[in-house]
Parts: sequence; structure tokens; C-alpha cells
Amino acid sequence: MIADEQLAALLRAAAAQPTSGSSDVATLRAAGRARAATRPPGPAMSTTDTTLAGVPVRVYQPGTSTVIVYLHGGGFVLGDLETHDPQVRRLAAATSATVVAVDYRRAPEHPWPAAVDDATAVVTHLAADDTHTTMTAASHLAAVSHLAADGARVAVAGDSAGGLIAILTALRLRDEVPLLAQLLVCPNADPTLSSPSVTEKGQDWLLDAGTLRDWIAMWLPDPALLGSPSVDPLAADLRGMPPALVVTSEHDPLRDEGDAYAARLRAAGVPVIHRCEPGLIHNFPSLRQVSPACADAEDRFLHDAADLLRTSTARFSPQRSTAEEEAAQN
Repeated sequence: MIADEQLAALLRAAAAQPTSGSSDVATLRAAGRARAATRPPGPAMSTTDTTLAGVPVRVYQPGTSTVIVYLHGGGFVLGDLETHDPQVRRLAAATSATVVAVDYRRAPEHPWPAAVDDATAVVTHLAADDTHTTMTAASHLAAVSHLAADGARVAVAGDSAGGLIAILTALRLRDEVPLLAQLLVCPNADPTLSSPSVTEKGQDWLLDAGTLRDWIAMWLPDPALLGSPSVDPLAADLRGMPPALVVTSEHDPLRDEGDAYAARLRAAGVPVIHRCEPGLIHNFPSLRQVSPACADAEDRFLHDAADLLRTSTARFSPQRSTAEEEAAQN
């Protein structure tokens, strides 16, 4: 089953087109930006391009006390701030959060752990004790200078490869930064690509498993790392990870590993919202302008993300004293 006729028509058209056969990274990146440029823009809002901890970022609607650090997809090789700009804007609008999109270093120029190092540096900077000083020094970010110093108001989010970077960032910081949540769309949760859905859905569903293997090999050139807990969440101890929203798609090669990650989180005692969207393909949010079913699925993800952030924020909020409660009532 395919979710709607518009998505089915897109898949038929893609199957009828000859493949370019190009594996040149620069060509593939340019093609990805060109495709992204044809998509409708996201909601209008204030944005600022700057650096945090030496890492280029784009900050959306600075000023809210909840911050989402967003890691874009693209197989660790493609994608950038522009390709995911509309998607990030929708996340910021739906959650009323400040979103910090990270322009992390990509393979093959910068293999693992560069991307995770960049994401970790940004999250740590936002959660650091000196946040007030550094943010106030940058006048365009002064409005977020009141972020909680303990990091309890920072969440991580990502799609596809960015989902794995978000997960690995949360794992690395688990004992240092109490993150609000991990918000994941079609995450690449197993770099070994050993789940059955990779074989079942690895061709003719827009995300080609063979190409993804090539990109992962660029990102992890040392095969000994594959299956290591440092890069594979399905091999890691997940106890103490932040609450998670994990949404996968029926016709996605990465479906089974995303589902398995959600199941392992639950088994480790982590609160999880998990859903596999029927009839949809990998990274459906990028296709909302084509398919009503994709748009509806992204809207569900955004609604759940906002709910999870509210719940998690309340969990971290300090309880007011009786005197404060009485003053508030008066």
C-alpha cells in the first residue's frame, strides 16, 4: 500500500527516470540543493546565521526558553542548512521553541566523529554555565541568554543520518547534560544496515540502500567501528537516555532499525512515543508539498514533538514553594 496517489505518482516518475550514475559528492550536493529550492518555504520567522562553539549554526526565532538542536539528514555526506530550512521552520513554529540548526562537518572530508563532535559542542555550549555571558556578547542572540544553565531545556532532533547524530550526541552527553528529549524522523539507528527492511525496501523507494552503504563507508572508513556502541545505538546501553519521539515509515529501508531503537529505549525504561507511518517512504516531511499523506504525517510528528517538549519541560521545572503558590493565586 502507498499512502496516496500523489506519492504513488512520484514513485512511478522516479522509477521512469534514468539514474545519473554520478557519485561525485559535489555534484550530488548541488543536486540536493537544487531539489530543495523547488520546495515551498517554511513559516516566516526571525533567523540568524552565526557560530556557537566555533560551529556554524542557524538560529530560528531566538528568544524562547526551550531550545531544539537540529541535525539535518543527508547520509552524512549531503544536506545543509538550506536543504532543511523549511522543515526546521515548521518545527520551530509548531513547538514555539528556539531551534538551532547545526551545519556540522560532513564526510568524506570530515569522517566520524566530526559531525558528532560539532553537535556535542553546540549542545554543551547551550547548556554551559557560561551561557549567559557568551549569549549576551552576541547581541542577536541576547534574547536566549536566560537558558537554564543545567541544560534541562535543550532537546536534540534530527532526520535520517541527522537522527543518528542526534542519538549519538545524547549518548555522549547522557551523564553531563539532562536533555529534554530526542525528536527523530526516520532515523538511521544502525550503521551496519543489517535490518530486514534494508533488503526489503532498499531499492525503488527513493532511498537506495547501496548508495547509503557507500556514504556510511565515507563517514566510517574504519570498518572495525561498525557495530561499536560508540556509533551504533542498537549496541549501546540506552538506560538514562532522554524521552524520545521516534517516527518511522513503512516503505523506508531504515524502518526496522528505527523501530528497534524505539523498542530498546522502552526496554531500558525510557519514555517513548513511537509510530510507523503506513504507506509512506523515507523522510516524508520533505514531500509534504507533493503528498497530503506526507503532510498529515509530518503534522502528527510536529504535534507529538510539541507535546513531548511540554511534558519534559514540566518534568524538569522546579516545584514552587507554598508561599510562591499563594502569591501566584493572589
